[in-house]
Amino acid sequence: VQLQASGGGAVQPGGSLRLSCAASGRIYSVDIMGWYRQAPGKQRELVARIVTGGDTSYADSVKGRFTISRDSGKNTAYLQMNSLKPEDTAVYYCNADIDQLLSRDPISLLKDEFWGQGTLVTVSS
Repeated sequence: VQLQASGGGAVQPGGSLRLSCAASGRIYSVDIMGWYRQAPGKQRELVARIVTGGDTSYADSVKGRFTISRDSGKNTAYLQMNSLKPEDTAVYYCNADIDQLLSRDPISLLKDEFWGQGTLVTVSS
């Protein structure tokens, strides 16, 4: 199982970007999907997360500007980032709790946490 993140880049303040995170491999189900970020010299922090049922939660710093969504059929999560600020500059990482399919008969699952490679978001004029 692996997570592939994409969509980062450079944008001016006030601009928008959309990040994507696609899970692939021997997947039975994907539970929580989330985005974290790590700015230079700072600890990694949770930005947003979405559970299977669609409930979402956000860091206070991004509420009203960022929206997380998912396409369960594609095992993909998205992070729409609007009104970007210089302080949003960071490497963004996707994260997911996934039930891996070890065998079909009998069915055997293994739940584990996975991280995608980081994607850099730079907000600067």
